[in-house]
Amino acid sequence: MARVLIVLVVVAVAFTIYTLVDVLLTDRARVRAFPKAAWALLVVLLPVIGGIIWLIVGKARLSGNGASRVVAPDDDPAFLRTLGSDEVARRAEQDERLRRLEQELAELDDDPPADPSR
Repeated sequence: MARVLIVLVVVAVAFTIYTLVDVLLTDRARVRAFPKAAWALLVVLLPVIGGIIWLIVGKARLSGNGASRVVAPDDDPAFLRTLGSDEVARRAEQDERLRRLEQELAELDDDPPADPSR
């Protein structure tokens, strides 16, 4: 029984520390109902209950409008459009470089061999 009580106390302290840090690090724009100082005081005075109330009532969820959502490059249509135009330019540059190299090789093949007696 004493071990269970110790585990519960450790869990309660860890949860209280987590919620207190969460209150202090949360942006002011996402705090609802009370100022951050009041929420921190509530979490400290009512350790587990204050933390639960903070997570349910005090912290506003991120908006789903996409402004704060991070989009991976392969999901971003604007990025994919720029990638396509870059790919075309890169392909044209490679083709031009290959054409010049082939021309230089053809010119080298056309030159007579050097006279080894010189």
